[in-house]
Amino acid sequence: MKAVKYLDGSVQVVDVPIPEGPGVRVRIRSAGICGSDLAMLDSGFEMAGIPGHEMAGVLADGTPVAIEPVAPCGVCEFCRAGDYQVCRSGTERIFGVGRNGGMAEEIVVPERCLVRLPSKVQVDNASLIEPLAVAIHGLRRAGARPTDRVVVVGAGAIGLCAVAAAAAIGCTVALAARHDHQKAAGARLGGGEPHGEYDIAIDCAGGTSGIADACDWLRPNGKLLLLSASWEEIRLPGLVVAAKEPEIVGSTMYGMSGVVRDIDNAAVLLGLNPAIASTIITHRFPLVAAAEAFAMARDRSAGAIKVILEP
Repeated sequence: MKAVKYLDGSVQVVDVPIPEGPGVRVRIRSAGICGSDLAMLDSGFEMAGIPGHEMAGVLADGTPVAIEPVAPCGVCEFCRAGDYQVCRSGTERIFGVGRNGGMAEEIVVPERCLVRLPSKVQVDNASLIEPLAVAIHGLRRAGARPTDRVVVVGAGAIGLCAVAAAAAIGCTVALAARHDHQKAAGARLGGGEPHGEYDIAIDCAGGTSGIADACDWLRPNGKLLLLSASWEEIRLPGLVVAAKEPEIVGSTMYGMSGVVRDIDNAAVLLGLNPAIASTIITHRFPLVAAAEAFAMARDRSAGAIKVILEP
């Protein structure tokens, strides 16, 4: 079958063996390119396998599903508490990082990874459920309430998912974006222009300047949610942090909210608000054009937000 590989610092589509082993076979229909995929490629991250942790497809019987791309150990203290996002097995549990991911024609995953789709969610859009789950998990970690004022700094896919998820809670949401098309997308999802102070400031830019902007918007004793993973060392504005005494909230991936997975809540939200997919997904490419798709995903100024591969 065809699959994406990082070879010699570039994106290539190559022939690989059809996946075997225990689990459920999924024919991939949609695989999103995440900022972390670009970062891994740029950093020289040694990954022998197939990238892609945002994915959806169909089972052998035609059932459409999204995939939660983690296979936690299930026995460590964090897994037993439902916090499998911090499972002690590390990156080995993550499809598209420590295991072969979804930028391929097929994948075999444990049955627990399957996410059933609401009737209104098209499988071609369902790879967006994964980044939406990241936003939902982060807001849950920050204890977001309908009365909160929330500002999102950074308007990539995660930032726009955070806008949509916060608006769904009932929060008053603002978006600090760089490009006009990002501002327009944020407005469609419920994000206004920032003004005043905010109870929760969400960094979705992943750099020192974005965190500084988030701290500037934050009220004293507010919450600074770090939702964007940075592959580089970042600095906090020490004087502002000391003066405002914010609660700094880290967040990674997604876990359980009671007995319901964050990713299942994301699937429900995507079904309730079709504008999320139509706004955030801007470009689609066939799998064989993966190199062109990655190049498009890099160029935010050209209007790209979420770029999808369709095997």
